[in-house]
Amino acid sequence: MTTVSLTDVSSYLPGEPVPADFYTEYPGAEDKLRSHPMFKVPPMRHHVAADETNADMIERAVQPLIERHGRDEIRGVDVLLVHSQLPDLPFVGAGTEVARRLGLNPEWLIDVANAGCASFVYMVKLARQILSTTDAKTALICNAQSAAGQCFTQSEVRRLAQAAIPGDGCGVGYVTTSADSPVLDVETRHIGEYAGDMTVAVDDGRKYWEPGESQLRIGFTDSSVAKVLARGNRLVPEVVTDLCRRLGVTTTDIDVLITNQPNRTFLRNWREALQLPAERHLNTFDEYGNLFGAAIPITLDRAIRSHQVTDGDLVVLGGFAHAGDFAGAGAVRWRGGRADG
Repeated sequence: MTTVSLTDVSSYLPGEPVPADFYTEYPGAEDKLRSHPMFKVPPMRHHVAADETNADMIERAVQPLIERHGRDEIRGVDVLLVHSQLPDLPFVGAGTEVARRLGLNPEWLIDVANAGCASFVYMVKLARQILSTTDAKTALICNAQSAAGQCFTQSEVRRLAQAAIPGDGCGVGYVTTSADSPVLDVETRHIGEYAGDMTVAVDDGRKYWEPGESQLRIGFTDSSVAKVLARGNRLVPEVVTDLCRRLGVTTTDIDVLITNQPNRTFLRNWREALQLPAERHLNTFDEYGNLFGAAIPITLDRAIRSHQVTDGDLVVLGGFAHAGDFAGAGAVRWRGGRADG
């Protein structure tokens, strides 16, 4: 099989940090779920500007890749994969607009609508498969998250426990047919029995696209939160353990683990289940909140820049999506050698 590498990553965070009291001091900012461990508030997060789109964030996140690898090399990518947590337009993903902005002409362009908070792992797998079985040599994979500053700041939603957890941002990865930082393996699971368990709610019962005055929010209930917590606690350690077994290593051999970061409870439970110390399970939750699908590439980029990922490290990326309908983990032997790393 052709060796495929996660050669580089970069990221972008919009605006200035938004403190927790943006939500916690909001009149009526209490609800029955606020004391639940799932909704412990991070100190900071970032919000997109009112007119900032997913394509805007991706364009900005890609700029460091252009600076490090050259505009012509990035413009020449054969594969473009894009996941937008909150699409800017109905019917149309951000991929074609990203291609226009960056001057790309990819043979493969896929807007990935599934895999949610673990979509970076899924897109690494897709890129690896395409690059190892076709003439394609390079891929750009993009995760944009813009729901925090749009959906969760609505006047009524802002009062809810769920609103203070998300943050906005964008992370991108550059994948090549090379041995730079080889992708060793990727384990993914699509779990159909949990499909549809993540819901949105509007108080007037309308379809989300129909006119009305109630505001769209995630349909959390006590029972649904309990189910998600139980599934998430189980799924991520399972896929990471199975991945390590296939690689012939134990979870304690992982040098750096980076996952999606829904809350501190999941982060603690995952590293305890995998028998990893906190300093080897990196996250940016306190600074950026729940970044959904963008969390993995943003945290990896920051870890490289801060020397928390070093040459030769076994880096494992993992997570689960929605109410548990997808889980995945991928392993990379990092040899990036980035000048800013």
